[in-house]
Amino acid sequence: MIEASSLTKLYGDSRVVDRASLTLDSPGVTAIIGPNGAGKSTLLSMIARLLPIDEGKAFVDGLDVTRTAGDELARRISVLRQENGLMARLTVRDLIGFGRFPHSKGRLTAADHAKVDEALAFLDLVPFADRFLDELSGGQRQRAFVAMVLAQDTRAILLDEPLNNLDIRHAVAMMRLVRKAADDLGKIVVVVLHDINFASCFADRVVAMREGRIVVDGPVDTVVTEETIEAVFGLPVMVREIEGQRTCLFRR
Repeated sequence: MIEASSLTKLYGDSRVVDRASLTLDSPGVTAIIGPNGAGKSTLLSMIARLLPIDEGKAFVDGLDVTRTAGDELARRISVLRQENGLMARLTVRDLIGFGRFPHSKGRLTAADHAKVDEALAFLDLVPFADRFLDELSGGQRQRAFVAMVLAQDTRAILLDEPLNNLDIRHAVAMMRLVRKAADDLGKIVVVVLHDINFASCFADRVVAMREGRIVVDGPVDTVVTEETIEAVFGLPVMVREIEGQRTCLFRR
């Protein structure tokens, strides 16, 4: 379970995240949407303890993230950051093995290797397991980083803009994998997205942010509305339901 209560991040007089509260306690996909600068990535970073919390509290499985030992927290929640340093001379298998560090402290056991193999298979990376990262396409490399997070074997997974630099084909494939992780593996997945239609198609729940605040939080059909999207993004849209999926259409 993830519980965020009145989380606030301050930079000088600016409230980048302003008293944001969120509770996630069951498997599924939650998409966080909003314009640039809305505080989406900052909110995720505070929950994952990548950034200090200025006000409020965050808990994972009842443990205060600011007081819990790093390895204990990393066995409960994993995060894929928006930017990942490319370690060219690492193989895909080596990278995924880093996800086991909270469990093995760098000395992989047979159980750790089994988790790496599972992640390779789940992300369809077995043919690339022994390739170096700089020998992969952008989409393959992004899948490798997601596999590293999956190998960490936490119930909660935070993905910060995992569709960055992916073309439409690879973006759809990535979101299908996110959906599969929630449905088949019982994960609580939180994903920051810029594309409203991806959120509508693949998420169970959508959290819309603007100027550091959570404006609306709920099921797709209550968030993806013309009124809400215009209020959050300042952009008039038409929302239509196509084969049961809400879709935003933009005027030329």
